[in-house]
This record gives sequence, C-alpha cells and structure tokens, in this order.
Amino acid sequence: MLNRQWKKSARSSTGGNCVEARVGNRQQSVEVKDSKLTDSPILAVNASDWDAILKHDS
Repeated sequence: MLNRQWKKSARSSTGGNCVEARVGNRQQSVEVKDSKLTDSPILAVNASDWDAILKHDS
C-alpha cells in the first residue's frame, strides 16, 4: 500500500507558497492542496492527468 501522507513540493518557496500532494483513496488519483491554508480544499486529479502535469512542468 502506498503512503497517503502529504508531501510538500520540492519547488515550494520559503514564503509559504506551497503545494502538497498525496496518493488518493483508491490509489488511482492524486490529491493536491495548498499547505498555507489550514482548511484548504483538496483537488483530486486522476493519475494520467497528474502525470501530464508533471511532464508539462519539466
């Protein structure tokens, strides 16, 4: 089973502009949130879209 703990982006700035992600409930999605908001909404992205986002960023 994959670890569902939130992981902070390596590109997060020191000013608090941070994004965190974790594996979704059924391990077919990725959940993303804004770490500077204590009650941040969570965006669920399917795994293939998440992969496309990562490839676009590199």
